Amino acid sequence: MPSLSLFSRPGRFWRGNLHTHSTLSDGALEPAQVIAAYRNAGYDFMSLTDHFIGHYDWPVADTRGLRKDDFTTIIGAELHAPATQVGELWHILANGLPPDFAPCGDDEDGPALARRAAKAGAFVTIAHPAWSQLTMEDGRALNDSAHAVEIYNHGCAVENDRGDGFYLLDQLLNEEQRLTSIATDDAHFRDHDHDAFGGWVHVKADSLDPDTLLEALKAGHFYSSQGPQFRSIDLDGTEITIECSPVNAITVNGGTSRTVSRTGRSVTRVTLDLAKLDNGWLKCPPSKWVRVVIRDEAGKSAWTNPIWLEDIGLS
Repeated sequence: MPSLSLFSRPGRFWRGNLHTHSTLSDGALEPAQVIAAYRNAGYDFMSLTDHFIGHYDWPVADTRGLRKDDFTTIIGAELHAPATQVGELWHILANGLPPDFAPCGDDEDGPALARRAAKAGAFVTIAHPAWSQLTMEDGRALNDSAHAVEIYNHGCAVENDRGDGFYLLDQLLNEEQRLTSIATDDAHFRDHDHDAFGGWVHVKADSLDPDTLLEALKAGHFYSSQGPQFRSIDLDGTEITIECSPVNAITVNGGTSRTVSRTGRSVTRVTLDLAKLDNGWLKCPPSKWVRVVIRDEAGKSAWTNPIWLEDIGLS
């Protein structure tokens, strides 16, 4: 039975947060305090992503001096430029920027800024789509630069119930944009840590080297979580077998309303038939991709990146 490459590839999983702020923009803690908070919370790496805008003098936090043997950082920023379909500034995560990334040009819009960040080597993510009220037109505008969509933003979830980005991700996947998905905090620490430690990525890599982690992110060698953990995902024909930490629901979603799932108490292993995604009285068209979601008794979830069926011989 073949295993999904994420779980069979060499290396180990490293836990990291890709979206957080400090006093370099509108956060409450100094950069060193933010990094210490994540290290003390059991994370392996993080990216400080302060608001890259003239109001804060275009900060790209150089955190290289704060790295430890057991904890590292990826240099990044949250980029801003005009203008989304609702007329607001773009919010674009860029993890892996050079510290000397140049400020926005006078005529540089969001998509152009995202392209420049990607060209500079960054892992580019469409940030908090629901909070920003992004449209499909907005998502399409980044189709030549974005690597991922922020599908869970903890700060947005706890502060205004707009932490979800699946509506945008799934529709862009149906248009065959090969995007991955990340869960983050977007923590500012203005009210203690209520907006921290709520969503992260588990990146599979050979080492904690920042460049190695960045390449793994770009290759999609990670999954996202609020707590539950995937152990393995194996395929045998149209059957998918999922092993994980104890959860109450395991679901395979695709590009239509059809799903296959199993619910119970403390479920740790299940085999589901992907062929059932295309059957039934609803007469849904076949999906070109699937993604797996697990949810535990506390309501916390973990999510795989999209799995393209043609890549595993099921198109």
